[in-house]
Amino acid sequence: MRAFSLILRDPTHVVRRDDVISFVGADSSGSFGILAGHERFLTSLRLGLARFRTSADDGVTYLALASGLLSFRDNTATVCTQHFFLDRDRDRISEALEGKIKREEADLREMHALAHNLEREMLRRLWELGRTRPREGL
Repeated sequence: MRAFSLILRDPTHVVRRDDVISFVGADSSGSFGILAGHERFLTSLRLGLARFRTSADDGVTYLALASGLLSFRDNTATVCTQHFFLDRDRDRISEALEGKIKREEADLREMHALAHNLEREMLRRLWELGRTRPREGL
């Protein structure tokens, strides 16, 4: 079976496999598969698991991601995402993705609280400046 290249990119690292024989992912229209020689293709991957097979072994490797962009061109599939996990164990990779999403949600809640507190403090100080400033024309 013919192979194609798969490049996985996030802000901290890049993984390249040149022996991929199939890739299965999901976008807003549902699941899709890619084989070597596929036409040019671009889609937004949704939260969840994708999987691929290589010519080196008979097993499936799972790719967990929160979301990402997948392009296929010149027999190369490229996935760009904020972060991804690779594992051959579906349950373990699902737990890793779930944990990462929970941590990011907690970080986002904390950032919103900090932004709210900063806004409140700025408004309080502006109000105080307005009260202490001498009025013009008096």
